[in-house]
Amino acid sequence: MNTMPDAAAIASLPKVELHVHLEGAAPPDLVRQLATEKSLNIEGIFDAQGAYAFDNFAHFLKVYEAATAVFTTAADYARLMEVVLAQSAESGGLYSELFLSPDFCGGGDLGAWCEYLAAMREAAERAQACHGIVARGIITCVRHFGPDRARQAARCAAETAGDWVVGFGMAGDETIGRQGDFAWSFDCAREAGLHLTTHAGEFAGPESIRAALEDLQVARIGHGVRAIEDAALVAELARRGVVLETCPGSNLALGLYPSLAAHPIAPLRAAGVKVTVSTDDPPFFRTNMQREYHGLARAFGWQKQDLAALSLTAAQAAFCDETTRSAILERLQT
Repeated sequence: MNTMPDAAAIASLPKVELHVHLEGAAPPDLVRQLATEKSLNIEGIFDAQGAYAFDNFAHFLKVYEAATAVFTTAADYARLMEVVLAQSAESGGLYSELFLSPDFCGGGDLGAWCEYLAAMREAAERAQACHGIVARGIITCVRHFGPDRARQAARCAAETAGDWVVGFGMAGDETIGRQGDFAWSFDCAREAGLHLTTHAGEFAGPESIRAALEDLQVARIGHGVRAIEDAALVAELARRGVVLETCPGSNLALGLYPSLAAHPIAPLRAAGVKVTVSTDDPPFFRTNMQREYHGLARAFGWQKQDLAALSLTAAQAAFCDETTRSAILERLQT
């Protein structure tokens, strides 16, 4: 009889995640500390226990941006990067692709963005030296900021593309505009050699995933879970090998599904879709990679090899260079 892997077995698994927002991974204590240091008023974004508090997705975005407002300098972002990667490593993190937004890092100005990026990259290198975790950046535009702001983000991404900035994507409110409104930005990033992903199929339905594939020509989909509502789309995702960056804990916290047992990750995987697991905005959703793995093991009876396969798929789908990928795959197999 198969038994659920215990805590030690799950903790021992090296983990690869592809969908983490840097600001969304900011621990509440760090946000409060910076607000105190800078005399900033962040009243109303925490509950009585000191955790982030929000009622729905729209409210979550407001709280997210309020918390982000305390990070005002390149040094702040370096500090955040080190803390986030250290916490990921504690949960078994081996490799992490982080969403970084020039809108928050310098207001979309290329010169300021370069300063912020240099500080974050140096912090990531320190975290790698201390904790063994490898990080890469995916530059994101923010959908509800509009296509013009997205073009600025894309230019910042194109100008700094390379061995560390490896991708371009889009986050934000899926109910604002259409995927195709941002095609120019994705074309700009593609021409600079960046790999592409976008949020779709989270609060918008399967049609948003089709639009992402057709209009933006992305290789990966952030979330993408609502593909399950369209059998033909599920078959197409499997046939094309499109990778879904699923974030089950996030989906539950924001009310997409009533329980993990009702989450479509298992049927999507059974249908041959390439699924990965990430934490999205971990302290907002009170999760980490160990909790994600524990939940999947309990809900679906997944064994250690099933959980390990998630990180293997993620490593194979990572936007890093092949030398880095080979090193990650080797570490996953030891």
